[in-house]
Amino acid sequence: METIRKIYEQQKYMYDNHTHSVEDRIVSVSQPFVRPIVRGKAGKPVEFGMKLDISVTDGWTRLEYRSFDAYNEATKLQEMIENFHKREGHYPSRVLADKIYRNRENLSYCKERGIRLSGPALGRPKKGEDRNKAQDYRDECERVEVERKFSLGKRKCGMGLVTAKLEETAAHVVALSILLLNLRKIQCAFLQFWDWLLGFLQSREKLRVVQ
Repeated sequence: METIRKIYEQQKYMYDNHTHSVEDRIVSVSQPFVRPIVRGKAGKPVEFGMKLDISVTDGWTRLEYRSFDAYNEATKLQEMIENFHKREGHYPSRVLADKIYRNRENLSYCKERGIRLSGPALGRPKKGEDRNKAQDYRDECERVEVERKFSLGKRKCGMGLVTAKLEETAAHVVALSILLLNLRKIQCAFLQFWDWLLGFLQSREKLRVVQ
């Protein structure tokens, strides 16, 4: 009933003020915490669900931040770097991030700490500036690993089909999807070691037959 009253107040506000938007607009009676997130994608200009930031370090995936409200991802970069510093005891030598993270505040923050933030400088290229295109290409290829983690999480780890109705349980499902991504990494490493061990034993057996 509280949710229905809130919906009525929002609809009346938009009707009285001749507008189509209202702060914290409720779009689902059963999930009042869900907010419309404008993405601007072709065919899907608006999405509904959890928005999250992840980081990938040496193949390990971490859930850095999540919210059902729209937020600017760039504001979370410094917090993610500080979390890395707390875990590892030092700052990363480089951060491979999308261009949305490359604002003046983040560039200044990374420069003060000796961190190379991937991508070109802001504004027009300086006269005579020679960008290392090979380095830019390698950075972009390595940064794509984050996109692969999102794709794998949605296709194989349940992140793309969250049916939980409560905000807390939906957050737990996403967290378990991230955990499953890391378990898959362990599984792949184990299978690779097992294949190597079988190959090693077979080679020794062949060597013994030859002798």
